[in-house]
Amino acid sequence: MQPANYTRFIRFLHEELALPQDAIAIAQRYFERDSGSFPMILWQYGLITLEQLERIFDWLEESPLIVDR
Repeated sequence: MQPANYTRFIRFLHEELALPQDAIAIAQRYFERDSGSFPMILWQYGLITLEQLERIFDWLEESPLIVDR
């Protein structure tokens, strides 16, 4: 994910799904260590529900790709 896309994604998690910053930070630490799927990390550690996971995948699918130059 490009940095601009990542920023938009984090904003979506915080603003649209009302995920606390602490939950996002936990997932970011695991993601940096393991490089798995960020949405799956959120779900595996109980930071989001299955419904929220589906919303994330929908957002990722519908979100226009931003390419940094």
